Amino acid sequence: MNCKVEKTKNANEVKLEITVEASKFDEAIKRVYFKSAKYFNIPGFRKGKAPIQIVEKYYGKEIFYEDAFNDSANEALEEAVKENNLEIVSRPEVEIKQMEKGKDLIFTATMQTKPEAELGKYKGVEIKKIEYKVTDEDIEHELSHMQEHNSRLISIDDRPVEKGDIATIDFEGFVDGKAFEGGKAEGHELEIGSNTFIPGFEDQIIGMKIDEEKDIQVKFPEEYFSKELAGKDATFKVKLHEIKKKELPELDDEFAKDVSEFDTLDELKKSIKEKQEKQNEERAKYETEDAVIKAVCDNMKVEIPSGMINMEIDNMLKELEQRLSYQGLNLEQYLQFMGKTEEDLRKEYEPQAIEGIRSRLALEAVIKAEKIEPDEAEITEKMKEMAKNYGKENDEKFLKNENVANYIKEGLKSEKALEFLVKNAKIK
Repeated sequence: MNCKVEKTKNANEVKLEITVEASKFDEAIKRVYFKSAKYFNIPGFRKGKAPIQIVEKYYGKEIFYEDAFNDSANEALEEAVKENNLEIVSRPEVEIKQMEKGKDLIFTATMQTKPEAELGKYKGVEIKKIEYKVTDEDIEHELSHMQEHNSRLISIDDRPVEKGDIATIDFEGFVDGKAFEGGKAEGHELEIGSNTFIPGFEDQIIGMKIDEEKDIQVKFPEEYFSKELAGKDATFKVKLHEIKKKELPELDDEFAKDVSEFDTLDELKKSIKEKQEKQNEERAKYETEDAVIKAVCDNMKVEIPSGMINMEIDNMLKELEQRLSYQGLNLEQYLQFMGKTEEDLRKEYEPQAIEGIRSRLALEAVIKAEKIEPDEAEITEKMKEMAKNYGKENDEKFLKNENVANYIKEGLKSEKALEFLVKNAKIK
């Protein structure tokens, strides 16, 4: 394999001209032939038994070229990138110069490379102090959540529906006199005042009595996810079956005993306060780090290649798909539900992608400038911690895995760089 490297007119872009020896390309053709021979059915030969020369004559000599190119070019490109110490941040644009059996394979690959950030002021950046205090209202809010969680439902049969009740209803929706898909349910429990239904629907349930039937008139929001229903007037035929009301437990020492390991309400309140103070400290720490890195990025110069942004967005979409899969959805269904295209989503993600890239490049530049390196003891400790989390604390192979060690080392570098920036910031 031979490779020529040429910088293009575009910043952070290189063009590699790669030559793969004829013998290697011919070997790739043979490998492809042996893998796919069973699929060829040529008169006069048993299926999969026709010699390569016959297959090429019958289908054309180029029949194996594409797969042979992929087989040999990918390996050659990977080798060329490694030999030239290139950090590639985009998919290659490939142009084939020569591809023929018995001759060298020659192709070019144009790719964008990782840019190097030029740091401005990064020590002593000024930010406002961020802190959050726990108020009595915060504690009461948490207690009310605990009350809700431990409430019980009691049936009501001596009055009509009031706000806050849970109404069990049957309903069917009609637009222009026709029932629409997804607009019908039986025995549906609806908390009145939760605002989970179309605006105006829940308000019209108030005052209904058990077994009463009623036509409810509403208008779908203009931005409703279903374009067929957005902005349309609708009529819902509703029948009320049951009224229930939440009964909240009293906030006293008995409540504290029932919902926690504490004997008194005061002890429970103290515990809530301590927990929220810890959460507030974590929140303030994260937001302080975020503010510092943003300030450093504002003082930094860097030109981010489009391919790097696209790859970052690709990764963000993969993460979204993974989260959706836990809910039994895929990206196509999500986009349909949101009334968006993938291109819309990519545009929405772009600012976040750029911000994430700039932050990483800034930290890498600080690591280089300050020669930040974690020591072996820190790496070992983190590896043991990770091994314990994955149930591999006794797995010597895991504990000595070089890839895992490098992953942890890079993570520690970023952590230390962030700590360095916060420590040296002017927090007012």
